[in-house]
Amino acid sequence: MSDGKDVHTEFGEAVNMTAGELDKWLKTDESRQAGQHKSGGESVGHESGRRIVSILRTQKADLSEADEKHMRKVVGYVHRHLSQRPSGEVKDTTWRHSLMNWGHDPCK
Repeated sequence: MSDGKDVHTEFGEAVNMTAGELDKWLKTDESRQAGQHKSGGESVGHESGRRIVSILRTQKADLSEADEKHMRKVVGYVHRHLSQRPSGEVKDTTWRHSLMNWGHDPCK
């Protein structure tokens, strides 16, 4: 990870929504519509969001290697997506909704 930070620190910085906030968000139509959809329905980000809720509700000592791998994926996605911020108000944009599926609300 960059700057000598561990994955837990970087994940904690990238994911600024609580498990409860993210879980509630994932139940909205805006959440389900945002992002790249796989054949058959759920978007990659929405699926990731469900996994993030689980990670946030798990004690650090109980996280698996697969969880930590997903945490690195989340950090990378959030950093890449933030660098593509559109101009103007972003509150009701697909860009923000996609980031929120990955646990980051840029309006916080």
